[in-house]
Amino acid sequence: MATMEGLQILLLLVLTQMSLTGSRPPPDPVACIDGTSNCTITNAYASFPDRSICRAASAAYPRSEQELVAAVAAAAAARRNVKVATRYSHSFPKLACPGSSDGAIISTRWLNRTVRVDAEKRLVTVESGMVLRDLIRAAAAAGLSLPHSPYWYGLTVGGLLATGAHGSSLWGKGGAVHEYVVGLRIVTPAPASQGFATVRELGTGHPDLDAAKVSLGVLGVISQVTLALQPLFKRSVSFVNRDESDLAEQVATWGDLHEFGDITWLPQEGKVVYRQDDRVDASLPGNGLNDILGFRPMSAPGLVARRVEDERLEANGSDTPRCSATRTMAARVESQAYGLTNDGVSFTGYPVVGYQHRIQASGTCLDSAEGDGLQSVCYWDSRIRGPFVYNSGFSVPLSRAPAFVADVQRLRDLNPQAFCALGVSGVLMRYVRASTAYLGKPEDSIAVDIDYYRSYASGVPRAHADVIDEMEQMALLKYGGVPHWGKSRNFAFDGAIAKYPRASEFLKVKDRYDPEGIFSSEWSDQVLGIRGSPSIVEKGCAIEGLCVCSEDSHCAAEKGYLCRPGKVYTEARVCAFVGDEHAGFVDVL
Repeated sequence: MATMEGLQILLLLVLTQMSLTGSRPPPDPVACIDGTSNCTITNAYASFPDRSICRAASAAYPRSEQELVAAVAAAAAARRNVKVATRYSHSFPKLACPGSSDGAIISTRWLNRTVRVDAEKRLVTVESGMVLRDLIRAAAAAGLSLPHSPYWYGLTVGGLLATGAHGSSLWGKGGAVHEYVVGLRIVTPAPASQGFATVRELGTGHPDLDAAKVSLGVLGVISQVTLALQPLFKRSVSFVNRDESDLAEQVATWGDLHEFGDITWLPQEGKVVYRQDDRVDASLPGNGLNDILGFRPMSAPGLVARRVEDERLEANGSDTPRCSATRTMAARVESQAYGLTNDGVSFTGYPVVGYQHRIQASGTCLDSAEGDGLQSVCYWDSRIRGPFVYNSGFSVPLSRAPAFVADVQRLRDLNPQAFCALGVSGVLMRYVRASTAYLGKPEDSIAVDIDYYRSYASGVPRAHADVIDEMEQMALLKYGGVPHWGKSRNFAFDGAIAKYPRASEFLKVKDRYDPEGIFSSEWSDQVLGIRGSPSIVEKGCAIEGLCVCSEDSHCAAEKGYLCRPGKVYTEARVCAFVGDEHAGFVDVL
């Protein structure tokens, strides 16, 4: 067993090497054996929830809208299913998989330019393959700000719109990027008489814009996006540490108090980190920078070593050293101001004041050119055997958030150390407003993000899998939550589409834009409730999050994990470790 001190030293080593100057960006998610033929497509983790390998017959890399139209036309003429691949493919589910080996991939990697900037009207038009980093920099160069964005700037504009990606805000139009879309151009299939593909231009007031703004990629390929921006502004950020005694009350109000406020909860410690984040005038002194620690270049050997220790802790059921290491790491992250600096170099104290484009998002592990021999990488780089995690995201209606938090606290109180499985990232809670987009958030919500250990081998249980699974089922089933379209495992999407009041209107637009289902797949049909279920019910399915267990064979009975009711939310069904004495015993509920 790894010693507690050894693990702490290892984690600190990883942290101290996070400021490496060189980094090799992650690989293209599309890989082809023969030029642009005989291809595979994956995500940033190089593994979909079901661990399947997604194949495609061909891949196209258009560099203009004209070439994009030709690529769509070729697929439509051949009646081949086609999916869009983005630069770094950060969606955890199988959104980019065409679903059959004779399908096609269209990558927007080279559709990455600024089309126009109208500083007077505060509008910017970009191609859909532009990454968020380049968008916010182009806006700032024109004296403008994108009001809200996700925190990771490696997402493409088209990709983040397709999945409804967001920051944190209940103010104004809220924190979702799609709320600032005032126009887009989308290439969809068309009849042979129109050359098998057409460009549709959707402006403000167009009846289909609310369908296209969050579309899961099933309407066609977005070519260009026009966003409404705001004059360049600054933000004032402070992180405030408190105990969790009033968290249930605070979660209901914090988003109203601070425009960009969010909450990171460390349940195992009973502590909360409140992000006190507000807009200030651009004339206020300060040139702060947000360089999020987890998005910086990291030592590849250090990450590999860290994974080795993670696996030893999992194998030995070592809660005490895991919790101690998490506590040490949390203290170190706090001492580094969570990645904030007052001038881009050093942290001298709160508040940190800086321009919006320097505060809103980061991802410096992408910024350097390739060439360091894979010695430093992004945390999740699939080319090394480093950390490998599940990334779950779900939203709970804000009106029910206090009760949800209180239930999780009751679950935590039964075994606080179980929540050390969430690591230093804990439970991130952001605020998202109700959306006019058909597949946007149905009501004001808190968006919950959690990361936790995943085995490289299929069917291997996680430590305290039952606790995390109960929390997810509690959010989705008891409190009426919905999964993030680009995160979570299969079971979270089962029946989710019924919670979107305007889903039927979205499907009508889909049928008009793509009547042959060229841009659909088995996965998208399941998620949208058209055909089949996203759950895969088979031996071990609940261990992988592919189903909610209903019998012990869905867990790992041979390892002592049986299907049992939740401890607080008793309607949940989770794979609980009952003990070695039950190994091999099958008990159907």
